[in-house]
Amino acid sequence: MIKVERHGAFNVNCVGVERLPFPLSFSVREAEGSWMISAAAARVGELIDVLIRAANDTVVVVNLATNSFLDEDYQQWRPALIAAEQGVDCAVHPVGSWASGSIQLGEEFLVLHRNSLPRLLGDDWSPYELSLVDVPTGATPEQLDELALVIGTAVGDEPVLPRLAGSRFWFSGHDDCYLAVESTDPAMPSSILGRLMALLAGSALLGASGASSVSVPEPDSALPEQLIAESPHWIGVVGKASGTTATVKLSALSQRWRLGRQPPERTGCTATLDLAHGVWQLAAGDSG
Repeated sequence: MIKVERHGAFNVNCVGVERLPFPLSFSVREAEGSWMISAAAARVGELIDVLIRAANDTVVVVNLATNSFLDEDYQQWRPALIAAEQGVDCAVHPVGSWASGSIQLGEEFLVLHRNSLPRLLGDDWSPYELSLVDVPTGATPEQLDELALVIGTAVGDEPVLPRLAGSRFWFSGHDDCYLAVESTDPAMPSSILGRLMALLAGSALLGASGASSVSVPEPDSALPEQLIAESPHWIGVVGKASGTTATVKLSALSQRWRLGRQPPERTGCTATLDLAHGVWQLAAGDSG
């Protein structure tokens, strides 16, 4: 079970001046032994347990931007000060001002244990830009400099993990909504799609009930695996929602969804969450 709260990404984000509900989007491809995922909508805190399941014990925060921690001149605190405020023990690796030319790099890295990430990314603040990568335990300053060089010179949709010996995942989040994940774990795509489905269904149940939070089950891995086997690109919108039931209308796409594109009029399949019995069901066509 996962806890879905009213300040989650699907509840606070919307599309266009009409403020339409933000859809679930998911796209995956395999490249050089990495699974590369582009998706929405989720805050990093809604995914962090999924991201670190197969990660090394050491994770590096390579970029962090937020309006939640500002000094008297309205300048953002250094990441190290944010970590200290959150009570997180970490090492700091200076990168330098040359990193300012890359949107993926900050001027200092935070090096911490993966289990410290949930505390760092507490519910009382949010980053609008965040990039994370895991590294083998005991990474040296020289290896961290090499990490900065690889990430800072990465081009477009090319995978970075093949150039980072021992790393297993890379995450980049934008606006507490859009996310890009690269992982060597073949279970990562279905885990992320399943989590997004649960978050969307949970947000629908909150809208129907008016509650501040709700706990919902994720679908068994076989369900998102079935969807990915059918198509690597999906979009989903809420169908109907009552106190204990929510439907997600899913449509396969020919390419990755981008903001501004309308979802297909025809629903490919419908995933239904029965909260009372804690189960998900997948049916062809529009059944809800």
